[in-house]
Amino acid sequence: MTANNSTDGLHVPGPQLSVTDIVVIAVYFALNVAVGIWSSCRASKSTVSGYFLAGRDMTWWPIGASLFASSEGSGLFVGLAGSGAAGGLAVAGFEWNATYVLLALAWVFIPIYISSEIVTLPEYIQKRFGGQRICMYLSVLSLLLSVFTKISIDLYAGALFVHICLGWNFYLSTILTLIITALYTIAGGLATVIYTDALQTVIMVVGAVILAIKAFDQIGGYGQLEAAYARAIPSRIIANTTCHLPRADAMHMFRDPYTGDLPWTGMTFGLTIMATWYWCTDQVIVQRSLSARNLNHAKAGSILASYLKMLPMGLMIMPGMISRALFPDDVGCVVPSECLRACGVEIGCSNIAYPKLVMELMPSGLRGLMIAVMMAALMSSLTSIFNSSSTLFTMDIWRRLRPGAGERELLLVGRLVIVVLIGVSVAWIPILQGSSSGQLFIYMQSVTSSLAPPVTAVFILGIFWKRANEQGAFWGLMAGLVVGALRLVLEFLNPAPLCGHPDMRPALLQNIHYLHFAIALFLLTGAVMAAGSLLTPPPQYTQIENLTWWTLARELSLGAKAGSNPTPQKHAFWARVCGFNAILLMCVNIFFYAYFA
Repeated sequence: MTANNSTDGLHVPGPQLSVTDIVVIAVYFALNVAVGIWSSCRASKSTVSGYFLAGRDMTWWPIGASLFASSEGSGLFVGLAGSGAAGGLAVAGFEWNATYVLLALAWVFIPIYISSEIVTLPEYIQKRFGGQRICMYLSVLSLLLSVFTKISIDLYAGALFVHICLGWNFYLSTILTLIITALYTIAGGLATVIYTDALQTVIMVVGAVILAIKAFDQIGGYGQLEAAYARAIPSRIIANTTCHLPRADAMHMFRDPYTGDLPWTGMTFGLTIMATWYWCTDQVIVQRSLSARNLNHAKAGSILASYLKMLPMGLMIMPGMISRALFPDDVGCVVPSECLRACGVEIGCSNIAYPKLVMELMPSGLRGLMIAVMMAALMSSLTSIFNSSSTLFTMDIWRRLRPGAGERELLLVGRLVIVVLIGVSVAWIPILQGSSSGQLFIYMQSVTSSLAPPVTAVFILGIFWKRANEQGAFWGLMAGLVVGALRLVLEFLNPAPLCGHPDMRPALLQNIHYLHFAIALFLLTGAVMAAGSLLTPPPQYTQIENLTWWTLARELSLGAKAGSNPTPQKHAFWARVCGFNAILLMCVNIFFYAYFA
């Protein structure tokens, strides 16, 4: 296991871990195994509901922690810090926007999903619209998005971190991480995933707080951040260019709609469309809320996750900016040969901002804790994706191919799917390394903006418009797919130019920001779906009963599991507590937006 591996181009000397570091990492893995075994013993894994939905008996705090941990994988730790290093604070909008859509999930979407008695989201669409083709399409699309925007990113980020911290071969790091993660997902089902996620959340937050304190201390406190970041210019630059200069608007959340790297119009409207797909219609996230004991537990879980989503600004994005200020030659490199030396990729090294900070600032013992934190982040998001993807394939694809399959066969297929997903994701990593100016987070969002908005449009119209039917939804999805796939193909064929090179990309990429493209794609899909629905017969009442906001039986949505509801008085009290917290949360969120605007 050597640091100087020619396959990944990184030449980082592998630091020697102290005995304390090794003990911390060993204790972390022992804790993981203990929690995994405990939750695995408590949960029923022999039934489909037990394995895929934790018996619908989860309480609010593990749900909230799991919602947060599932979204904050190592890809987001590395990606958010990297985007902070490259462009400043505005990327925090991707985290803070989650507050509103998480509340929409609990107050609007979950009551409908619970009353429709589904296990997967494509299953809801199949009940709402009828037919097989939309359900199959959404299942396949979800699996593809899992591979291209989630599993491969988390694997790449986790392996990059382990490589920089330990000097291990990049692909060996990937394979070892995968084996550990896949084993306990395959063994335990959703209950194991949720409880281990709760443990990971505690470890992630504690480790990230310690590193953030040390990083701010290194530059002289928060008051010095803006000045230190503005001075973060590498010693080697490309003549007659400005790409080595930190952005002048680095400390602002709202940026120019035409020239901004993250325009405020796109961050307000386009991002909300993409976030609604992720938090309200994506299997990975919704599956956690569907496992809730009742609706109040689902709401409280969303509120806890929303509060936690306020943290990445201070725990990941600002430390990423500090990392560039402390190590401008490595993190802020623009000369391709310098970037190759620093991180093995010509297009930029912002992705190493977080691991670089860990290796340079953390003392013995705490360095081991941070390696454990990154492994926690990686494993929590991967286990969530593995479990949800196997649920999708098993319940929506395999069950249709083999209608007579028994529970034992479905559980076996669910476990085998995880192995296949791993193989495809590892194969995708080399393509990922050179994408989107070397910024992992921006790569993930640009792929999502091309594929997710049509799904959001179909769910929103399906839930809020009783007249929407299968023909309209199908042709809306197909129109959105064609236009979105066209942009995606153009992006991969025409990557962003290196510093100092002219931008020769098509006008669709040069002039239309991916967040603005998401708005256009959403409106196009909605228009085609509305026209298709109005030109064809309306759906039968049985296709909308308990499946739209206007035909929802409210009493059905109160409990996820028969007999699990508290008394009406107690239920009403906790419903008020959840409502008060939701309002308080939005006030906190608006205050922070206004402060950093």
